[in-house]
Amino acid sequence: MMLFKLILNTIPRSLLIRVSYWVRPILVFFYKGNRYTDPIDGKSYRKFLSYGYGVQRPNVLAPGSLSLERHRLLWLYLKNETAFFKVPKKVLHIAPEQAFYKRFRQQKNLDYITADLNSPLADVKTDITNLPFKNNQFDVIFCNHVLEHVLDDKKAMQELFRVLKKGGFGIFQIPQDLNRETTYEDANITNPKERSKHFGQYDHVRVYGRDYFDRLRDVGFEVTPIDYSQKISVELFEKYRLAKGELLPVCVKN
Repeated sequence: MMLFKLILNTIPRSLLIRVSYWVRPILVFFYKGNRYTDPIDGKSYRKFLSYGYGVQRPNVLAPGSLSLERHRLLWLYLKNETAFFKVPKKVLHIAPEQAFYKRFRQQKNLDYITADLNSPLADVKTDITNLPFKNNQFDVIFCNHVLEHVLDDKKAMQELFRVLKKGGFGIFQIPQDLNRETTYEDANITNPKERSKHFGQYDHVRVYGRDYFDRLRDVGFEVTPIDYSQKISVELFEKYRLAKGELLPVCVKN
């Protein structure tokens, strides 16, 4: 066991999200305990894994589902506050996360379509700024931690609005600096090292501020930033290892 732990410590934590399916049961066994619980798969652990680009966040990556804080928060919101798991829905998932992909695919009430330019999990290979879908086609759209990579994010938002049905909702999470009033971006910064320095990651093209929600409103969405962690008890907040102040941008087309 000590040898296995030593091997684990040699793996860059930022790459653990890509571990193959046969490694997960080993991680689940090694970290098994009762201090923390992943609400997505219900498994409990003595600790979670560290994860992060550049600076590692300790105790945030669930070994079984490979969920992070934002995934667990979104799951709890969908489960407790919506009919997502009960009522028939046509769903578009841009850049599908591993924590959700198989679970959403297995939901019998969902007509589930995934899309991305590069992801091997995508049913449809497409550019988010030019989606190959008809108007008003989807009841629900997920597009999480994508828009910060897209140069023309307004066009991407317009496309998400176009293909969402009237009365449908989307959740479009992004890394956000709530201390910034306005989004910081500079299209002239193209060098990966400079992008890391300015935007926090080599393939990010901006840092969203509090005006992110207004950007979504400008293309037609009704936006409610929900701090769902406030509805969760202090005990469960720590047990699920959630992030304080993480906002869910719930976007409705009316």
